[in-house]
Amino acid sequence: MQPEFWHKRWASNQIGFHLPEVNPHLQRFWPALCLEEGARVLVPLCGKSLDLLWLAHKGHEVLGIELSEKAVEDFFAEHQFDPDISEQGPFKVYRAGSIELWCGDFFELTAGDVADCSGLYDRAALIALPPEMRAQYAAHLIRILPKDSLGLLITLDYDQAQMDGPPFAVLDDEVQRLFGDVWALKILEDQDVLGESWKFLEAGVTRLEERVYRVSSR
Repeated sequence: MQPEFWHKRWASNQIGFHLPEVNPHLQRFWPALCLEEGARVLVPLCGKSLDLLWLAHKGHEVLGIELSEKAVEDFFAEHQFDPDISEQGPFKVYRAGSIELWCGDFFELTAGDVADCSGLYDRAALIALPPEMRAQYAAHLIRILPKDSLGLLITLDYDQAQMDGPPFAVLDDEVQRLFGDVWALKILEDQDVLGESWKFLEAGVTRLEERVYRVSSR
């Protein structure tokens, strides 16, 4: 999957993965992480998610990473923010208040870039990537994220033969294989969401589970 794929999706407004509301799992489970107010939270492949605003309103510094400049510009325009724009290495950085969105390739992010991040929120990154890229993503995230970080990881589990991704099915066995040797993983919820997912129903998917993990780097 090349960057052009995502640029075309955003350019043609094929963004069914974008939720028009704050993710309910984030609202339900994030407070239990007890991250300090002001803690910086890394949000990979963030798009223009409303979850960014929710985290900021909870007192966090938010660092979102997004490949599509259109997504970044749309986020600030839709919320009537006038961001400061600067450069950070290969990234174009948009900042307004406590929200920074870095436009560029996640795989060019360094440990130094996220050295002050103590939180992680991944609702749409891991499931956006095909299998070979998921392995690269997990290895890179483990390599750069500071020790003692806490966060939430949300995945989908369905029969991939019934529908092509993205979003892709990422089963628990794969999550454990990608992260389990280095991170502590705890399943907080495993919920049947097929009835709420018209795209999957129309595609003929017969089972769809959304799984929420508490993750902590050791």
